[in-house]
Amino acid sequence: MEILKCPVCGQAPERHDRVWVCENRHSYDVAKEGYVNLLSARKSGDMTGDNKEMARSRRDFLNKGYYEPLAKAVTESLERYTTDGDSVLDICCGEGYYTAYAARRLDRRFYGFDLSKNMVRLAAKRKTSAQFFVANIAAIPIRDGAVKAAFHLFAPFHAAEFRRIIADDGVILSAIPGRDHLLGLKEILYDEPYLNDEKESQAEGLTVIERVRVRGEITLNSREDINALFQMTPYYYHTPSQGMRRLDERDSLSTPIDFVILAYKKA
Repeated sequence: MEILKCPVCGQAPERHDRVWVCENRHSYDVAKEGYVNLLSARKSGDMTGDNKEMARSRRDFLNKGYYEPLAKAVTESLERYTTDGDSVLDICCGEGYYTAYAARRLDRRFYGFDLSKNMVRLAAKRKTSAQFFVANIAAIPIRDGAVKAAFHLFAPFHAAEFRRIIADDGVILSAIPGRDHLLGLKEILYDEPYLNDEKESQAEGLTVIERVRVRGEITLNSREDINALFQMTPYYYHTPSQGMRRLDERDSLSTPIDFVILAYKKA
C-alpha cells in the first residue's frame, strides 16, 4: 500500500510476505483477511470502536440496501472528481459497505480504515480490490498529499489531517444528516422530535465547493432491522427509556432518509 507511512516514524513500509516493515524495522502483521493494524499505540483494536455484534448488525443492515442512495451518490461524486488509477480513501470505513460499492463500479485504488478491528475485519472479508487497515482518524498513517479523494460519512471531522493527506487538487467528500433524516425514527423515540440543523463541520484550510442532497424513504419490516438502524445512530446513547419501550413495540418503521454530501477542496 504505497500511500501508507509507518505510524511510529513516518517512513514508508514495504510488504514482506505477511508483514509490513519500514526501514527503521517497525513491523506490522497482515491478518489472514488481508488487513493490517496500524494503530500508533500498537493497541490491538479489539477493544476500540464497535464490538463484533454491532459490526455485524451494521453490515447486515447496509447489505440490504437501505442506504444505497447515499452509496450511489458518493460513487457518482468520486467519478466526477477522480480518474482511473487515482487513490481513494474511505475515512472511518466501518464494515466496508461504501468502499465495496464504489470499488465494484470505479477503476480506482481504494483504501479504507477504521479504529475498530471488528469493522475492518468485516470490510476485508468483502473481497474487493480495496485495501484496509486499522488506524486512528486523529493520526492517519497516510503520506502527505497521497490521496486524490477521500470520503468521510458521519464521523468526527479532523480538518488538519484531511487537508494533509489529500493532493493539492484533491477533494474530501463528507456526508452529514439532512434536515429530515430519520424523522420517522425520532417521532417514535421522542415526545418532541426535532429536525437536524445540517451544521457543516469547521474546516480550517478547506472550503466547500459543492453540496449534493440525497433523499429517500425506507421501510423496515423487522425488529432486527429497526434495532440495527437504532444502534447506528447517536440516539442509541441518549434516548429516554419511554422512547426505547415504544421502539421495542414496533414491528415496522417508515422514515425519510436525508443526506447532504459536502465536497471540500484546499482553500
